[in-house]
Amino acid sequence: MKIVVASGKGGTGKTMVSVNLAWAVSQSQETHLIDCDAEEPNVHLFYPGGKDEGPVTVKVPEVDSEKCTLCGACGEFCRYGAISVLTESVMFQAHLCHSCGGCMLSCPVDAITEVPRRIGMITRGEPTPTLTVISGILDEGEIAAPAVIKAAKEAGEWDGVSVLDGPPGTACPVIETMEGADVCILVTESTPSGLADLRRAARLTEAFGIPAGVVINRSDNEDSSTLAFCAEEGLPVLLTIPFDREIAAIQNRGAILCSEKEEWIEAFTQLYEDTVAIAGGIL
Repeated sequence: MKIVVASGKGGTGKTMVSVNLAWAVSQSQETHLIDCDAEEPNVHLFYPGGKDEGPVTVKVPEVDSEKCTLCGACGEFCRYGAISVLTESVMFQAHLCHSCGGCMLSCPVDAITEVPRRIGMITRGEPTPTLTVISGILDEGEIAAPAVIKAAKEAGEWDGVSVLDGPPGTACPVIETMEGADVCILVTESTPSGLADLRRAARLTEAFGIPAGVVINRSDNEDSSTLAFCAEEGLPVLLTIPFDREIAAIQNRGAILCSEKEEWIEAFTQLYEDTVAIAGGIL
């Protein structure tokens, strides 16, 4: 069971939901929590102590200047401008490369080979005997977050329950996170921007054919617009978390809400059960 926790915008509380959901599930069964927000991972703030599992690399071209005839075929093929063939040399800009390998295939004299280039790293920790935490961390200055997310998912691949804390938005990193998911929890807030971005995130799960439910976080009891949208789209509201100073204080000191407040263990356990029901087409 792969559960993705996502949202159309940042700051809605995805990580809060992910961390507490994984904690609640791990009380009864082994669970993997995978931080897929590679550009700004923060699961480690709640579960510190992860150990470096090694770098994440992508393949990039390396040009043999002795073989290269400066014919320009590689530059013509690359639609991202990563390779530019000049009058006396080939200029390669690594940050523009999408590691497709097309330049190597298009070279008529086999002057291009692929070499690994580091873009990030994977960490793994086991804060409890039943909980494994894996984080994909993109190196500063890099932009290829989907490759790091894919590596994190592969590092956490197993047959049990996985909770994937996704990146915000609906762009490529989110799409990579949702690939292969069984169900998605969309976390939103009752604000105009929260609702607008919930609409986009809901369209993405619909396009993927992934069943989804909604968690309303920081509710101020002015949820009518969000509830109306969810009813219209057939999205069950699985949990409502109030806008509460005590909850904020627990979060701010890096504590787990479920471990501090017993009533929330039941709430997040029920969230898991309802999410499983959605994945099975029951709810």
